[in-house]
Amino acid sequence: MPYTPSGFFCDRLIRERERRDGEGSLSKPLRFSGQDFTALKQECLTKKCLFEDDTFPASVESLGYKELGHKSNKVKNIVWRRPKEICENPQFIVGGASRTDICQGDLGDCWLLAAIACLTLNEKLLYRVVPQDQSYSEGYGGIFHFQFWRYGDWVDVVIDDRIPTFNNQLVFTKSAERNEFWSALLEKAYAKLHGSYEALKGGNTTEAMEDFTGGVTEFYEMKEAPKELYKIMKKALERGSMMGCSIDSLVPARFETRTVTGLVKGHAYSVTAVEESQHKASKVRLVRLRNPWGQVEWNGPWSDNSKEWVSLSKGEKDQLQHQSAEDGEFWMSFEDFKKNYTKIEICNLTPDALEDDKIHKWTVSVNEGRWVRGCSAGGCRNYPDTFWTNPQFRLCLLEEDDDSEDNEVACSFVVSLMQKNRRKERKLGANLFTIGFAIYEVPKEMHGNKQHMQKDFFLFNSSKARCKSYINLREVTQRFRLSPGEYVIIPSTYEPHQEGEFILRVFSEKRNTSEEIENRIEADHTVPAPANAGEESEEDQQFRSLFQQIAGDVSTEMEVTANELKNVLNRVVSKHKDLNTEGFSLECCRSMIALVDMDGTGRLSLQEFRHLWNKIKQWQGIFRHYSSDQAGIINSYEMRNAINDAGFRLNNQLYDIITMRYANEGMNIDFDSFISCLVRLEAMFRAFQAFDQDGTIRLSVLEWLQLTMYA
Repeated sequence: MPYTPSGFFCDRLIRERERRDGEGSLSKPLRFSGQDFTALKQECLTKKCLFEDDTFPASVESLGYKELGHKSNKVKNIVWRRPKEICENPQFIVGGASRTDICQGDLGDCWLLAAIACLTLNEKLLYRVVPQDQSYSEGYGGIFHFQFWRYGDWVDVVIDDRIPTFNNQLVFTKSAERNEFWSALLEKAYAKLHGSYEALKGGNTTEAMEDFTGGVTEFYEMKEAPKELYKIMKKALERGSMMGCSIDSLVPARFETRTVTGLVKGHAYSVTAVEESQHKASKVRLVRLRNPWGQVEWNGPWSDNSKEWVSLSKGEKDQLQHQSAEDGEFWMSFEDFKKNYTKIEICNLTPDALEDDKIHKWTVSVNEGRWVRGCSAGGCRNYPDTFWTNPQFRLCLLEEDDDSEDNEVACSFVVSLMQKNRRKERKLGANLFTIGFAIYEVPKEMHGNKQHMQKDFFLFNSSKARCKSYINLREVTQRFRLSPGEYVIIPSTYEPHQEGEFILRVFSEKRNTSEEIENRIEADHTVPAPANAGEESEEDQQFRSLFQQIAGDVSTEMEVTANELKNVLNRVVSKHKDLNTEGFSLECCRSMIALVDMDGTGRLSLQEFRHLWNKIKQWQGIFRHYSSDQAGIINSYEMRNAINDAGFRLNNQLYDIITMRYANEGMNIDFDSFISCLVRLEAMFRAFQAFDQDGTIRLSVLEWLQLTMYA
């Protein structure tokens, strides 16, 4: 069910509070769908019943929405069964989790299964995703759970063990062992995370790899690989990163076929070591790889029984863990590696995915953001009028690399921009946006100034670095090397006006900080001085005359009601043909009275009225300044400048809310909506400051309602 704006932001506030309490970490994962595995399992054991998950039921809705939806013939004969109904003596894991436990079924999710196969090579990582305290014997209650990294948080996903079958055979992933079910249940949990099995159709192995580790992946085509690729690979392994490589097969018939050198095309390999060794009179750089088949190896130089090993001492061989065995693992020179393999993928792990203190860890900064149509969805630099409104993130590179060469002082870092929830929203017609980012250097005179960079800055400054291209992938990632200093990262969709959520991560080898710009929220309550009688303009005199006509002789202390205020304002504003307005509503006029009503009567005295009118005149001047083409409206992208001129400094989340609340379908704001917004802003700032002691306030329900109901 989609969020209402208020529901969305309430939910976001709750998530932020959960994070402050440690929720979402590996040790304290979020409960997906609010389900507590331990409590649900205990309930089943107490009641002696098997768990049935009503949040992911054994129904067509969980299978899919199109090819596996209600109208599909594929689902007619599918029966959901528990393992004990499928075979005798079902087991969660038989003889340890391994690559042979994963066999693809009737679903195009080989990308997921390839990632699961890689995961089995690292037991520490595997058993974080697949908790070991699960069994079909002791404490069986038909309930299992798995843990995934989900856009910055770890989540615990609970499922029942009813699995889709056809003729009593598993329809989707299965194990080579008929009575082993961990891989089928893991696939079901991942399907639940994305809304259905069909949502898993088609993808990239690294997408799942990141969801299993919280890592970030770098892709390199060998023909375009950077000159420091060897160093990148060595550092990656030192950090505990996971690394794979493959040889593209241009001819489908030759997919996964062995070449004369023993390598297999269209097949994924793992890189398990990168070392340097003394060979004769010079040093040679070596790479160790593993074929997941557990057999079929490279037979060229530095293969298991090649002559190159003869010149190495026993100590050097032991250090390299050289073995002459058909185990699928082999060494080759780095030069041969580059010649034979076409691409390499490095999944760099975050610190929370690593335990060994000896491993060199990344420093990682994680930031969440949103592109909101009409406010912060500015598109790429091809759209200069709106590009500057995109979310901006200040990056401080504080320490240079240890191994900078040629007296170069530089910091290596990786930027990852990931769009959220697009796979889950496929059934609603959502596709991946084309996304990318640019990096700008902040001038020294602006260091430490955390204000949103304005349009002119981007008109007169070129980017210092940027992603190679905008692309419609879940994640765009690239490595950079820049001098220490302050930078600003601008993530965006290619086209403007495209709404979505994203997560921006920065990984660096040394210390860095990144945060969204505009985290300072404050207001300058500049009250316009009342005009003296001699300074009154013709309009002021007309207004006083109108006030007296409606309220009576001021000497009798008559006051104006909300309805009377509405009539006065609309009569005056209607004469300004350059202001696009439908007229102030009664509700808006009530809010105006609440803003300046010092005696709590719900009406305006002449003095209060004068105070309000001076404010409106000041705001009217601001509105006219930003009014586009004299059309009497403000484009929503200009709203942040107008609000700033009115004395309010807000962050992007608040600008997003204001756009959703006050802009029309054309993303424009008319005069009465503009005034209504500023009235509400000033009223809420005043209310907060009345109770503020240290930047936070504590209110009872009564106090909260008193403040918000009369505003």
